[in-house]
Amino acid sequence: MNYLIGAFKPACNISITFADGKNRKQVPLKKENGQTIMVPLFQSQENISGKISIEPVLGKKVEHNGVKIELLGQIEMYFDRGNFYDFTSLVRELDVPGEIYERKTYPFEFSTVEMPYETYNGVNVRLRYVLKVTVSRGYGGSVVEYQDFVVRNYTPPPSINNSIKMEVGIEDCLHIEFEYNKSKYHLKDVIIGKIYFLLVRIKIKNMDLEIRRRESTGSGANTHVETETLAKFELMDGAPVRGESIPIRLFLSPYELTPTHRNINNKFSVKYYLNLVLVDEEDRRYFKQQEITIYSSCEENT
Repeated sequence: MNYLIGAFKPACNISITFADGKNRKQVPLKKENGQTIMVPLFQSQENISGKISIEPVLGKKVEHNGVKIELLGQIEMYFDRGNFYDFTSLVRELDVPGEIYERKTYPFEFSTVEMPYETYNGVNVRLRYVLKVTVSRGYGGSVVEYQDFVVRNYTPPPSINNSIKMEVGIEDCLHIEFEYNKSKYHLKDVIIGKIYFLLVRIKIKNMDLEIRRRESTGSGANTHVETETLAKFELMDGAPVRGESIPIRLFLSPYELTPTHRNINNKFSVKYYLNLVLVDEEDRRYFKQQEITIYSSCEENT
């Protein structure tokens, strides 16, 4: 019985460590099983290096057909779970076929790695970066170990960042103008704006500002759209009067936002919208939606 149990154990233990792991910033990453782990943070064009340690179990020798490490950038659609589309795939051969008798360590390095897209965990899709070590074995079954890491690519502040000014109304009943200070915001930014009531002939009960994320996956007839309301901010409780001005000040930092993603590898897009919602005393809802751009900025770390 003990022999049978041992037969299903891997022939060796593999550990992956990053060269600058102790000094590099660690960020949370949610795994498929719901657990959150801390992993290193990188950005495109950085060197990714470290060492691999392979140790035979119970001191037994490990016969293998070679050892390799891969750096993979992958997109997985949840309706096609388990099938990964690799948009980045680099490989380093660490060892030729042979035998490992005791703990053996291999250095590795991937220089100035092109990692064009940011790590993303969405409703129906995820984009991940991973190191994959394979000890190739024939009859014994290959031993594989994974190490996740996160990529975040910072964008300089946009040179043009126009304010948003819009009017919304119902003829002879309601006419309001709203203004947001800009159309592009970094992840820790503040949305500042004003709402002006030019005509109010319906009894408004309350008014909210929502941040919505719209994730589109697939293409053509197979496009699937998922919309989430990430934040709901009460601007006003009670009836406004003509000429009244309501200020808006909404901090983005408390919310789990990601940058806007536009047509990533023809697989998915992520867009953000500000949705202004008015509710009258008969619970009728009036709303106006406006797209905004979210980006990662070095300002977030200052």
